[in-house]
Amino acid sequence: MTDSVPQFCRDPALPAIEARSIIDGRKVCYALHAHAHFSIGVITAGACTYINGAQRQAISQGTTVLMNPQAVHACNPIDEQPWSYRMLYVDYQWLARVQASVRRLSIEQFQAYQPILSLSPTLFEAFNQFYDKLLDTSLAPKQKQASALAFFTLMDRTLAPSIDAASEPEQAHAKLELAAAFIRENCAQPLSLQQISDAAGLSRSYMIRAFRQHFGMTPHTYLTNQRVQLAQRLLKRGELIVDAALAAGFADQAHLQRTFKQFMAATPGQYRG
Repeated sequence: MTDSVPQFCRDPALPAIEARSIIDGRKVCYALHAHAHFSIGVITAGACTYINGAQRQAISQGTTVLMNPQAVHACNPIDEQPWSYRMLYVDYQWLARVQASVRRLSIEQFQAYQPILSLSPTLFEAFNQFYDKLLDTSLAPKQKQASALAFFTLMDRTLAPSIDAASEPEQAHAKLELAAAFIRENCAQPLSLQQISDAAGLSRSYMIRAFRQHFGMTPHTYLTNQRVQLAQRLLKRGELIVDAALAAGFADQAHLQRTFKQFMAATPGQYRG
């Protein structure tokens, strides 16, 4: 097992959290993509290029990065310079319950975080301490669960969910949200742009332009990303790669292999474990 191979960890004690790390990220190359879950990670060595939405910047060791669910992003090496990272992928519904508890909210609804990164040494250190505990096979499930709650409580208090008054009105983009929902619900099917446009009541030309502006990717890329997410869920359940490929709408296993690697910087086999 080389340092350039991504390592995944899923602990039954923490079903809402999935961990990923890589020691040598020089060969890591992500296409712009998004996840269904909330993501938080740290750069443990070196530097990389971080893209989140319209923002693009170089970040280095000590930086904590954050991606809200469905936020279009990527982290890639700078001129093949060595870098390493650790990531946590978190079920946003579980995190919503943490938010509600910390902020004493009556409704358990996930609130997006405004910052896309943090330079807080406290948050960086706390992340690594929790990550180490997550991998520690000697700890009891209750200890890991307590550690998870403690870390994400600290994270929420540090970052505080944003209320962005400048954000686009929800109703103004209701049809685009309909289009995205139609893609998510039918991603395993061979959807055409015309079908997506018809479902949202929009013209094809407007759909392409407005969808990309609103979501950060074209309808086709969004569809492909949703298929990758579906394949992830199937692989996580232990499905065979070929079965996951066909069930998620890919032509065959090779098609999934190529696309999964492009979006996840890991092969389906590495992810499945």
